[in-house]
Amino acid sequence: MAGMPSETPGLAARRIAADILDAVLRRKRPLDEQLEGSDLDALPERDRALVRRLVATVLRRLGTLRHLLADQLKRGLPREAPRVDSALLIGAAQILFLDVPDHAAVDLSVRLVQADRPASRYSGLVNAVLRRLARDGKNRLAALDAILLDTPEWLMRRWIARYGEATARAIALVHTQEPALDLTVKSDAEEWAARLEGRVLATGSVRTVAPGPVTQLSGFEQGAWWVQDAAAALPARLLGDIRGKSVADLCAAPGGKTAQLALAGALVTAVDRSEPRLKRLRENLARLELTAEAVAADATQWQGGPFDAVLVDAPCSSTGTVRRHPDIPWLKTETDLTKLTALQGRLLDRAATLLKPGGTLVYCTCSLEPEEGEEAIAALLGRTDSLQRRPITADEVGGLAELLTPAGELRTLPCHLPDPDPQMAGLDGFYAARIARI
Repeated sequence: MAGMPSETPGLAARRIAADILDAVLRRKRPLDEQLEGSDLDALPERDRALVRRLVATVLRRLGTLRHLLADQLKRGLPREAPRVDSALLIGAAQILFLDVPDHAAVDLSVRLVQADRPASRYSGLVNAVLRRLARDGKNRLAALDAILLDTPEWLMRRWIARYGEATARAIALVHTQEPALDLTVKSDAEEWAARLEGRVLATGSVRTVAPGPVTQLSGFEQGAWWVQDAAAALPARLLGDIRGKSVADLCAAPGGKTAQLALAGALVTAVDRSEPRLKRLRENLARLELTAEAVAADATQWQGGPFDAVLVDAPCSSTGTVRRHPDIPWLKTETDLTKLTALQGRLLDRAATLLKPGGTLVYCTCSLEPEEGEEAIAALLGRTDSLQRRPITADEVGGLAELLTPAGELRTLPCHLPDPDPQMAGLDGFYAARIARI
């Protein structure tokens, strides 16, 4: 690792956080990939947690941070020294949103730029900007409409048009909070909720706040549960009783829904085009002591079956998962939708051909965009007379009728499941529809 982080406690964590932010914001690399591929393992667990918290806070509040910093950077950021940007963002995030002493936040950001040759000449600028922010930043923050600043304009415009301004703002507000951990348990949800000091949601998932790494929680090693957002756990359940039935899970990796299907007693064929992702799926199933056939193939062209049921968790813009993936708004663009919706249409057409007569298709996406949900299903039903919608009922989603559309489709929003504790509130934005082959 470059430099001598041992001489200054906390500097190594800030350096790695800066490297990750640079990869996400300048090179448009997904956050999860950067967290896995960084030097995090060289740090003690406390510092690893700090890196994740620093990066997530910057990404959740990026619009606000950039606005407040821009007010003090009359000449803008130096293009030849990107470390100045990341150091300012990390320092500002600590001053405004994290429980870090202001002097430490300023000092460590200054050290960050001093250790970077192109940025070192700007250490005085970083020091001055962050000291001013420590002095008056919170008052300036209180005067801003941070909800609008922290959501890209194209997303907020879409959400207002689709869900109304109040709901759009409620969605964006949830995105500012670090969410709790949701688990799908193999059995005894109440017992595991008690062991993990969590609660059982109406939908059946266990929600808890993990004090450390997931792998160190009770039940992980023995395969008693797996991590899966409460909304993501709903689509597989919509297939009903699948004991002994053949089920294809398309775009299956990393395998949360495959595990649900296998646990329910189905004969599962999990299809994904990525062999590395399938390797993770196999590892997850092995830990859980569940079995499924894993097939590396392009699901739009794969020929298998016929099956009693098909689950399609289609690649999408992922705009429903911003609360868990705060890099999404800064990586995706509105033009991505055109390519994705074409792929989703091909997946749906292929999935329909894999069904036996009388078979069931469940299509889902972790997107808030209608093109990837309601409009995709309407287009599918318009292309064929051999399929018809099978409405979902409230009792299938824990009695939460607010999660269903008038047409009987699932539409969860991040602002659903409110709670006095913001960290325990919300769930991912998901769409799902159930279709039967006539």
